[in-house]
Amino acid sequence: MVATSPAAIACSGLVKSFGDVTAVAGLDLAVSPGECFGLLGPNGAGKTTTIEILEGLTRPDAGEVTILGKHWGSHERELRARIGISLQETRFHDKLTVFETLELFRALYPSGRDPERLLSDMSLEEKRDARVGKLSGGQRQRLAVACALAGDPEVLFLDEPTTGLDPQSRRELWDHVEAFRAAGRTVLLTTHYMEEAERLCDRVAIVDHGKIISQGTPADLVASLHAPHIVEFASEPMLTEEDVRALAGVRDNRQRDSRWFLSVASLVDAVPALLARLDQSGAKLVGLSTHRATLDDVFISLTGRELRDE
Repeated sequence: MVATSPAAIACSGLVKSFGDVTAVAGLDLAVSPGECFGLLGPNGAGKTTTIEILEGLTRPDAGEVTILGKHWGSHERELRARIGISLQETRFHDKLTVFETLELFRALYPSGRDPERLLSDMSLEEKRDARVGKLSGGQRQRLAVACALAGDPEVLFLDEPTTGLDPQSRRELWDHVEAFRAAGRTVLLTTHYMEEAERLCDRVAIVDHGKIISQGTPADLVASLHAPHIVEFASEPMLTEEDVRALAGVRDNRQRDSRWFLSVASLVDAVPALLARLDQSGAKLVGLSTHRATLDDVFISLTGRELRDE
């Protein structure tokens, strides 16, 4: 029998409350070695609390956590040396230079990466001798990821790693995450960016109100809609649900405010049918757009809300 490796990151029955607010409500998770796993959900869904518990920064009210097969209570020093953490907001000493900050973080680990190489990898060479307090938000975010990599970790935790980054910096960071994973390392990230999750993650878990409501590969979750296209439209007056259900090729329909979202098998069939029905009813088309189904559409289908809702 071939032995199987333990999960790189695992938790079961995780619960955490803050007063009357339950941030994590019985969450179970297992991330395999070498996997990039994403926690996807809107702000307030419990993603950050979950990742802080897994990082050993917050103690859960209930549940069990293992990282690389070990527990925080009995192997804390060892685990600190084997993981890297980039928080949603990292506070640095503003008077230190970028290079001094990286040297400081590198000194916290028994072994690790060359600070000069980290500067190059994160496109911070020009800011080598700049004070951290003078960095832009995006530059500080890149420095935070560089510090997370300083100890050459086996597991990398990234909490909203590209928030505040411009599109070019975001894609550069994606390249570094992909290279880290390609080296056989494990990544757990939180995000509310659909494109980020679909680009980076082998699997994702959609989190809402502290629970995982669905998980799988991005492609499998999108396929669960049973329709590859979304038609979004608004009209005055609005069409009834009976009207939209009767349209050719409509597999699912959702109403949000004054808009309809239709999951359809074929745009060629659905759009002409929609326009014909609007004409027959005398309704005026106010707005119409189409796109391929995404993880955001999966979330809307499951919860009725958008991933970027506050």
